[in-house]
Amino acid sequence: METSETPVVPLSIGEVAERTGLTVHALRFYEREGLLVGPVQRTGGGRRRYTAADVEWLLICVKLRESGMPLADLRRFAELVRHGRGNEAERLQLLDTHRQRVDDQIQALEECRSVITWKVAVYAEHLARGEAEGLWAPTT
Repeated sequence: METSETPVVPLSIGEVAERTGLTVHALRFYEREGLLVGPVQRTGGGRRRYTAADVEWLLICVKLRESGMPLADLRRFAELVRHGRGNEAERLQLLDTHRQRVDDQIQALEECRSVITWKVAVYAEHLARGEAEGLWAPTT
C-alpha cells in the first residue's frame, strides 16, 4: 500500500548545521541550554538525529538570537512551547516585548543612519569643491 506522505528522513547534526547556519558546536550548545522544544533523537550509536520540525524551530531561534533576544528569554520561550497549550498569552507577551526591543533598535539605527547620511553629504560637498574647509579637524 502506497501513501502520499513523505517519509520522515532524520538529519545528522552536520546537515542541520548546514540548513540553519549554526555550527555543530552551537547546535550542541542549544541542546545543552534547553533551547530546543523536544529531545534530540539518537541513533543506537549515540549520534544525534534531527527532524524537519527541529530544523524549523532552530531557524526561528536563529532569527530571535540574531535580533538580540537574550538566551534567558529564548530558553523561557522554548520551555513554554514544550509545555504546550495554555500559556499562549505568556508566549505572546515574551515575543511582543522582544519585538518592541527590536523596534527600538531599528529606530536608534535609523537615527544613526540619518547622521551618517548627513555627514557623507557634507564630505562629498567639500570634496567636490576641492576643499576641506569647515570639516571637523580635531588636530587644529
